[in-house]
Amino acid sequence: MTLGDISFLNPERLWWLLVVPVLVIAYIWATRRKSRVAMRYTNTSVLAQVMPKQSQWRRHLAVAASLLALLAMAVAWARPFGVEKVERERATIVMVLDISLSMTATDVKPNRLDAEKAAAIAFMKTLPAGFNVSVVSLSGNPAVRLPPTTDRGMAERAITALQPQESTAIGEAIYTALDSLKSAPKGTDGSAPPGAIVLLSDGTNTAGRPPAQAAQAASADKIPVYTIAYGTENGYVDVDGKREKVPPDTPLLQSIAKATGAQSWTADSANQLDTVYKNVKSQVGYEEAKKETTSLWAGYALAFAVVAALAAVSLGARWP
Repeated sequence: MTLGDISFLNPERLWWLLVVPVLVIAYIWATRRKSRVAMRYTNTSVLAQVMPKQSQWRRHLAVAASLLALLAMAVAWARPFGVEKVERERATIVMVLDISLSMTATDVKPNRLDAEKAAAIAFMKTLPAGFNVSVVSLSGNPAVRLPPTTDRGMAERAITALQPQESTAIGEAIYTALDSLKSAPKGTDGSAPPGAIVLLSDGTNTAGRPPAQAAQAASADKIPVYTIAYGTENGYVDVDGKREKVPPDTPLLQSIAKATGAQSWTADSANQLDTVYKNVKSQVGYEEAKKETTSLWAGYALAFAVVAALAAVSLGARWP
């Protein structure tokens, strides 16, 4: 539930705010009744000697401050929260990991997929701490397994959990990576975050839109796609009892990297990946984050309560 620009985690507790207008009506009624009773006494000089005269404005102040304290307490009890803009690093690296069945070939030890995971995790740990990391799985149905985050533990778990799936849609995976990159914090002018895509694959495309078309889209967005080719010409997998060769399509991966102004490597030279993040410009952007303001409203309640207490004490004090 929202009240103006304020939202609440426990909006049902706001019903207690109805107590405030009830008390206001009761106070007005009591004040008017007191005025009518006072009219019965004609000798006010005698009454003044018996009871000290109270300051009207101090009495009204005490009541108003008490009501405001009650109102602030009710709002605090409903656990209000607002939205604020917080700084966050915008630079993002999207890692696209091929999990197609051809990646189970053992020509790269212990197999292509496990070698790919190990390389991705090792590379991720070399990135600057503030950089965002996103994980995209590459199969016949590419998916964002982890949106941009600085949590390296989550990224490592997302990579480790990847399991083989059928088919390979490299072009679709690049489009998915571009979409994931756009979800990173934007600049104050709404500009897309700086970043890069690292594509780890054996490079044999079997489904989806053409990889060349996806590479052109990445180039248009000024996003380099670095590629790492896994596998040898002797690689094979056993499918339904039949042995099938799965040589890597290294020229395809090289063409993707070249079209986007990036570099391409093989599994043996993957240690050169530090080039990737060194070419990504670090920028700080802003994103909206929820912030609970219960303590703030509790502070308001305390401040009004102190004012009410001081006003009440001044009413009963006999000043010289």
